Amino acid sequence: MSESGNDPSGQSSNAIRLRLPATSANLGPGFDAVGLAMQLALTIDASVRTQTMPELTIAATGRDADRCSRTRNNLIFETYREILQRAGRPVLPLDLRIHNEIPLGMGCGSSAAARLGGVMLANHFGALGWDLQACINEATRREGHPDNVTACALGFMTASAVSDGMVSTACFGKELRWKLLLALPPVSLATEKARALLPDQYSRVDAVANVQRTSLLVAAFALGRGDLLRVAMQDRIHQPYRMEVCPLLPMLLPLAGEPGILGVALSGAGPGVLLVVESNASFAEIATRIRQAAAEPQLEIVETAIGPGASQELPH
Repeated sequence: MSESGNDPSGQSSNAIRLRLPATSANLGPGFDAVGLAMQLALTIDASVRTQTMPELTIAATGRDADRCSRTRNNLIFETYREILQRAGRPVLPLDLRIHNEIPLGMGCGSSAAARLGGVMLANHFGALGWDLQACINEATRREGHPDNVTACALGFMTASAVSDGMVSTACFGKELRWKLLLALPPVSLATEKARALLPDQYSRVDAVANVQRTSLLVAAFALGRGDLLRVAMQDRIHQPYRMEVCPLLPMLLPLAGEPGILGVALSGAGPGVLLVVESNASFAEIATRIRQAAAEPQLEIVETAIGPGASQELPH
């Protein structure tokens, strides 16, 4: 992932465009292990500022543009800055133009996209010479788990494990045409709050149930077996403990296995809910059923699909 066009200091002054997809992690039982890339993205156009102050300017459009335009404690820039400082490289001031399609605070991988974006910007402007694997390792270290990061980087469905700081990942499901629906409540949820609800220990019965379903989940996506998803997306490790702050989940879980709806799970840590839907299903018809089950007048339903991973290009 190194680029040409570096200046004598060893840093790159070339502008760059990054596209980083939204992701849904866990998919029920695959806690901190599996992730799914969606065809919604954070797009970042970055260039070096000709003036040193301020060190960051942002022009944002799209979803939650006001939040994306904040420069104070900006996760993309702070990640970029910390990596360059650790590498002993100057922190070049940046102009960022951002277009965001990822729902924030809904369990759709916005923090993973921001962290991976910051890593990729540091790699590019600092001419660090990291390959994609090194970027994944660094972003995972910062995120604390590999599921969203690997899906964001590689796309489609990923299954991952971390050993001694190194991430091992399998990517599959590239040919799947299932639709994805996101049911989004009006109030967001911090991942830290959702994680704080989880117990420190689990029974053997619950652990075995999740091992079985995670294995089935991976097989279902690898083989395109939508008929397996109703059972494969069931969970005993995190969803039961998060229902009190994700009230949409218990209302929509019974839809799994109904006509057109293959599986239902919390999207990441929530509060959004992911529904995997047959490719020929009517969005309007299923959206009506979701709204009836949810009984939430401010519910937003977003239609998307499984998509590719992160990309970077040098604008002409």
